[in-house]
Amino acid sequence: MNFTRWSARLPGTQRRAAARTETAVPMDRRGEGSVPAARAGGPADGTGPVPAVDELPARDVLDRVPALVALVHGPDHRLAYVNEAYTTAFGARRTGDPAHEALPELAGLGLLPLLDQVLRSGRPRTLKSRRAADGRSYTFTCTPVTAAGKGGEDGEDGEGTVLVFATDVTDHAEAAERLRASERRQRETAVTLQRSLLPQDLEEPDDLRIAATYQPGGTEAAVGGDWYDVITLGGGRTALVIGDVMGRGVRAAAVMGQLRTAVRAYARLDLPPHEVLQLLDGLATEIDPHQIATCAYAVHDPNEGRLVYASAGHLPILVRDEHGTVSRADEPTGPPLGTGGWMHTSGSIALLPGSTAVLYTDGLVERRDEDLDEGIAALERALAGATGSPQVVCDRLVRSAGVTADHDDDVAVLVLQHPARTGPEGELFRNAALELLGGVEAAPRARAFASGVLTSWRFPTELHDLGVLATSELVANSLQHGTPPMRLRLRRTDRRLIVEVTDGDDHLPRRRRAEPADESGRGIAIVATIASTWGCRRAPGGGKAVWCEFLLPRPRP
Repeated sequence: MNFTRWSARLPGTQRRAAARTETAVPMDRRGEGSVPAARAGGPADGTGPVPAVDELPARDVLDRVPALVALVHGPDHRLAYVNEAYTTAFGARRTGDPAHEALPELAGLGLLPLLDQVLRSGRPRTLKSRRAADGRSYTFTCTPVTAAGKGGEDGEDGEGTVLVFATDVTDHAEAAERLRASERRQRETAVTLQRSLLPQDLEEPDDLRIAATYQPGGTEAAVGGDWYDVITLGGGRTALVIGDVMGRGVRAAAVMGQLRTAVRAYARLDLPPHEVLQLLDGLATEIDPHQIATCAYAVHDPNEGRLVYASAGHLPILVRDEHGTVSRADEPTGPPLGTGGWMHTSGSIALLPGSTAVLYTDGLVERRDEDLDEGIAALERALAGATGSPQVVCDRLVRSAGVTADHDDDVAVLVLQHPARTGPEGELFRNAALELLGGVEAAPRARAFASGVLTSWRFPTELHDLGVLATSELVANSLQHGTPPMRLRLRRTDRRLIVEVTDGDDHLPRRRRAEPADESGRGIAIVATIASTWGCRRAPGGGKAVWCEFLLPRPRP
């Protein structure tokens, strides 16, 4: 092929050359202080002429280029030329053959349609980092070539020529692949750590049905610090927790694990929700002063029919009543954990039989192209129409939010239902209460009340007697150490019997070892011995509650 016909100029080169010619300043019009332009004839010192770019032999240049170069011509891209580097990489090629025959390595990389685009558009196209048949990676640039002395676009007559220029980027590609592999390993480690720190099996409270789901972000997103938990507190009460550690990766998952462990420890103290968050706030600062986390902590008491909660910068809890009306538990709320210096407070929202509550992290409702309130409003609408078991509701909410495997953020959702029980099932969940009025005569009255109630509930004789004994000891302890008002509450579920006594004194009893000569101090020890578990807590409005539980015998198969 005669290379003097062709000039490997990019589009626009000829126009720029013409512009330089037109704007050249004549010698006689230059000022004395002006700098003369460089001339193609060579420097003024006489060391010899320097050829212009247009005068360089194109074939010699292309032959010496270390990159792979091929020249194809016409609509079927017949091979016109390959340089030495190309031949070294892929072997000798016969000119005149169509590209799909002469250059099968390009066809295998899907480069032929790109050549068609270059001919049609007259613009260069690039295909980045493709692995070729020789095992190396190349970045291909296809550039339309202008025939010297011809005007117009190359592709107008379908006879254009395209220069294929391939740069070896194997080292870069391998480095990028090693980086991607390292990121995948780190993500897998973080996901494994995250899932191992989440509860493997949710605790199952007697009065609530609960389901939860956690979905990490897609492969392009690092794992965050979302978590949830369910903690049975005793006395029929249940704590529900959800949180989100700001940040990504293993560090966020590790901080999440420490916070979740701390929440379970503080929950065992049976403190009000705002006091639990107060303790967590200080701990979060100690764990990592540069890390913050949001958290919502709520406690459900079936006797009260309410959800008492506190929030540290977390999204509002949503509650759907039995009629389908959705309410937000958005006040009060405080700053995230780890900021310090804030006094958290508790709020409450009704959670009556037939209601459903949803706790969630921002990955479920936050989108880059819309306001956060719009996402929460969409979740409210989805919850209003969601029925079925907690797991069904959980799955529907995740689907309605458009969460997929390649989602850009972690998602944690916790759904709880307080079912309305009727008929035979309702007979397994009963309550009875007695106001303890008067002085010491309240004790025998409480024993008689407990005996009658437990008999009506058809408990076995042994459980009946243990329940009456526990009632007697708890009431006697309250009469001796507490202050009015006092109240006895008996509650049964399908799994246990709960005896609870409340009074107006804030002093919490502790189990202690009574000496043989002591006349008191054995009541709590007796209760702890005969009951499955016992505990005490301060009431939000003042006073305390002391309770114990007895597991019901399992029915015989």
